[in-house]
Amino acid sequence: MLVKTFASAVTGIDAVTVTIEVNVSRGVRFFLVGLPDVAVKESQQRIESAFRALGFHWPGKQIVINMAPADIRKEGSAYDLPLAAGILAADEKISNGTLDSFIMMGELSLDGTLKPVRGVLPIAIRARDEGFKGVIVPSKNAREAAVVNGIDVYGMDSLGDVIDFFNSRKIFEPVKVDLNELFNREANKYDIDFSDVKGQESVKRALEVAAAGAHNAIMVGPPGAGKTMLARRLPTIIPPLMLEEALETTKIHSVAGKIDDNISLMTHRPFRSPHHTISDVALVGGGTFPQPGEISLAHNGVLFLDELPEFKRSVLEVLRQPLEDRVITISRAKFTVDYPANFMLIASMNPCPCGFHNHPEKECTCSAGMIQKYLSRISGPLLDRIDIHIEVIPVKYDKLSGIVNSDNSMTIRERVIKARTIQAKRFANISGIYTNSQMTPALQRKYCYLDEAGGRLLKTAMDLRGLSARAYDRILKVARTIADLDESENIQANHISEAINYRNLDREGWAG
Repeated sequence: MLVKTFASAVTGIDAVTVTIEVNVSRGVRFFLVGLPDVAVKESQQRIESAFRALGFHWPGKQIVINMAPADIRKEGSAYDLPLAAGILAADEKISNGTLDSFIMMGELSLDGTLKPVRGVLPIAIRARDEGFKGVIVPSKNAREAAVVNGIDVYGMDSLGDVIDFFNSRKIFEPVKVDLNELFNREANKYDIDFSDVKGQESVKRALEVAAAGAHNAIMVGPPGAGKTMLARRLPTIIPPLMLEEALETTKIHSVAGKIDDNISLMTHRPFRSPHHTISDVALVGGGTFPQPGEISLAHNGVLFLDELPEFKRSVLEVLRQPLEDRVITISRAKFTVDYPANFMLIASMNPCPCGFHNHPEKECTCSAGMIQKYLSRISGPLLDRIDIHIEVIPVKYDKLSGIVNSDNSMTIRERVIKARTIQAKRFANISGIYTNSQMTPALQRKYCYLDEAGGRLLKTAMDLRGLSARAYDRILKVARTIADLDESENIQANHISEAINYRNLDREGWAG
């Protein structure tokens, strides 16, 4: 008897429907074809043990299973459930009347229980788009899949539940998730706040400007000055995720297996902080069977690189292309995968190997050559893609111990949202441009016009501080964002002055 069940293969962050054809006929052999990997081939032992645990027997006949399309590699143990259901249906143990209306995914334990799998969200989206009635997944994946409207999602605890479902022995209700209620409840809930940081008002202002224009930033300062503390609070002032952004972000984390069991949709912008020992592949993604890297997991959020000069030079250089294109393409001999990588890069570093160069109280023990070598680990092309360079000065005892009233994250976020709204209107008719940091030279000439006072100030700064041509472009973009925060139509001299102060590493004698 020939039976068809349906599953999905995840490629990149999208899913492709896989048709599993099971034919049970006279004979005793077992064939599994359609480019399965080792984990899929091992499913026979898991399925056979699950059958015995549930009181079923492996059919004493020849079983031929084809997984189509055969040119797509089938990876992992998530195909256990559709394979088992197909075998039972072909052996007439399951009614196959509605079998072809569902996509099923799940890993089987030897006792028949279902374990969670990766990539459930893109699988549910594909099932809805192709007109399937529903999706059957392990219970721990059900809420994640249920954020997709227009399709029924059933969470099952075991293969026995799936058998009862198709044989109509039990009534199972689809899992429901109220997206609006979820967003309203979770979007603004953070355990940390900018008001936690004592002092550092100038750095807070710089990060507010960075958030408003989606500018990359680097903080330079001694150990313990608060660089990491400030960076971790940056997502609390970036505008909340929109639904489309939340779905896309959740898809990436779902494919990577980074979704917790109790989370159905990511409502906060991601914050990724990889260790400086990370490899090139772990940062940008890849591997024999490509998986998203840290830059894709930081999509729509923040990638924080602490102690930037400690990262391997090769690791930092692979960031250059994603920072420009906001997508990373991973090519293999037989296929190419694109992962989105639209993130804000926030980096921090010490000013020298000992950490106390330019410290107001502690003496630096590094020679000029050591400092120059240390700072030169960061290449010019990478610095070229970082708009804001800000020095972080240690906070004195009086500010740490005193009570200081400063803006909280919600207040700062409201200002950032107003500035982003201005930019959205400005670039409404321009494809692919959403913030000031993405402006092309043509847009710069149009929207970054300087009056005589502003032009004179910028020229003087470039001459006195030895600023480069790349610094000129970055200053204009940052000044445009500062003007937007002030709700000013034109860039004023004070906006230029503030933007110039955010170019510390372009001064002569810094990175060289």
